[in-house]
Amino acid sequence: MADGGRREQRAFIGSFTAAGGPGVLTAAVDRDSGALTLLSTVGGVADPSYLALSPARDMLYAVSETADGAVAAYRVGGDKPEPAGPPVPVGGSGPTHLSVFAGHVLTANYGSGSVTAVPVRADGTLARAATSVLQHTGSGPHTRRQKNPHAHQVQSDPSGRWAVSVDLGTDSVRVCTLEGGRLALHREIALRPGSGPRHLAFHPRGEHAYVLNELAPTVTVCRWNALEGSLRPVGETSVLSGVPDGDAYPSGIVVSPDGRFVWTATRGQDVVSVLTPDATGEGLRLVATVPCGGAWPRALAVGPSGRFLYVANERSGDVTWFAVAPDTGVPRRSGSMPVPAASCVVFG
Repeated sequence: MADGGRREQRAFIGSFTAAGGPGVLTAAVDRDSGALTLLSTVGGVADPSYLALSPARDMLYAVSETADGAVAAYRVGGDKPEPAGPPVPVGGSGPTHLSVFAGHVLTANYGSGSVTAVPVRADGTLARAATSVLQHTGSGPHTRRQKNPHAHQVQSDPSGRWAVSVDLGTDSVRVCTLEGGRLALHREIALRPGSGPRHLAFHPRGEHAYVLNELAPTVTVCRWNALEGSLRPVGETSVLSGVPDGDAYPSGIVVSPDGRFVWTATRGQDVVSVLTPDATGEGLRLVATVPCGGAWPRALAVGPSGRFLYVANERSGDVTWFAVAPDTGVPRRSGSMPVPAASCVVFG
């Protein structure tokens, strides 16, 4: 326990077991320095590349990013997550992201281009089978990456009314409902052809969303209307200064808790970019790029205090943390912890 009987902060880290990762790791988080200290590892689930916590933060859910995609649940009351039942098939291949929404775990299945809903029981464990698989359709102009749909992310909007999925293969964002365990398409929003949207982050005010594009290193700024469940693109900003030399594949995007900064990660260039929204939330300006502290940054996370930024560097095999300058949002490298084939970080 921490000072005053408070439970110490925890970080849960996913990794690719097929590339040598240990599975799901748990680390203690130092409140003052942001430093991570390894507490435990749990195997048994193949490629738990993305993680999400329950609203009560007592359960952890992990995708199994395999051809026969699945989702698994863990109890996280102690220092080592305890498996809570066998992995549940999601009826789709290569799930890359998941979230908890309306009493279900939703997975975005990249390989098959679909979104799956798996019910969550009252005790936080998963039902034995999915109740709905919503198949995406369409393609894009990129001949290698956009022949088919590729759902890359799914999450709730800030109002909790809508499930929003981002599809790299169809250059679109889908807004869905979930009623009676069934997913249904409400609206599909087209983005610029060939942009390859990967992940989306909402501004804390809930009126704008920032869509990170993997195939064109940019962020698309969108207005979000929670009453109508509608998303409208209003602008696009590069996450890199100048023309990139070599590969440039943006991966993760997060917004600071106060909405003053947007951070993105770009693989190949191996940088974290700092962008600032204007007062309206619609103008986005690139102010700095800094090295990510490793190679192939797959995901970003803001620490519990909002003062530290964490980068899961897949190919260098580490999670690096940065102290964020409060006036500029520019991260300064503070330390790292070895994590083979690191893929994501979430905080409980």
